[in-house]
Amino acid sequence: MQKTLGTLFLLGIAAYSAACLALFLLQRSLIYFPPAQALVRAPQVSTMTVPGAVVTISERPRPGTKALIYLGGNAEDVSMSLPQLDDAFPDHALYLLHYRGYTGSTGKPSEQALVADALRLFDRVAAAHAEVVLVGRSLGSSIALQVASRRPVHKLVLVTPFDSLAGLAARQFPFFPVRWLLRDRYEAAPHAPRVRAPTLVLAAGQDEIVPARSTARLVARFAPGVARHEVIEGSGHNTISDSAAYAAALRWAR
Repeated sequence: MQKTLGTLFLLGIAAYSAACLALFLLQRSLIYFPPAQALVRAPQVSTMTVPGAVVTISERPRPGTKALIYLGGNAEDVSMSLPQLDDAFPDHALYLLHYRGYTGSTGKPSEQALVADALRLFDRVAAAHAEVVLVGRSLGSSIALQVASRRPVHKLVLVTPFDSLAGLAARQFPFFPVRWLLRDRYEAAPHAPRVRAPTLVLAAGQDEIVPARSTARLVARFAPGVARHEVIEGSGHNTISDSAAYAAALRWAR
């Protein structure tokens, strides 16, 4: 009996180790979910050559000083946000980044690569427009926050943001050492104190993915007076943009 229990224990350890290894190797397929195609035709589409890839940008051109860059969620077809942004920001040129490996873009996504691509896009847009608004949603909120901590963003909007992807993953996989295994950690909170742009944080009142305390911890890291926190009641993580209150809140960044 003792030998049998020992064997079962060793088999359990082996199975757990194999599961940890699989989680480590497959983690990016659990983070990034590229959509099959862009469902909304943009007025203009451009490309940007970056190290190891060519990424696509859906654009709505406008002359003048004002521009907006949109960074979407981990499973988002960013072209779907074009009509709403077109309505909320009629005077802004719009630039919606399709991440590496997403519709129209080559390469493979990773935190380091996506942040680098967003910085490169900001520099390109800022060369033509003096006032650049940055909007990041869900995963894109962490990318936007990292850009805003390094570049002179005019205004920053974070939609359903979190303080740490590693923290969210640990909540989803409580029996695994996720904080040790995760390569793309998206630790947003440490970047918040360096942001100087006026910032609007929009949370979903019934967010089933990002706990309210995660967003609250992020907001608390901004310097006093920089960030304002609004909750869109009656909305979930993926439905917040369906709310009329969300559309109205976006206009703050005009």
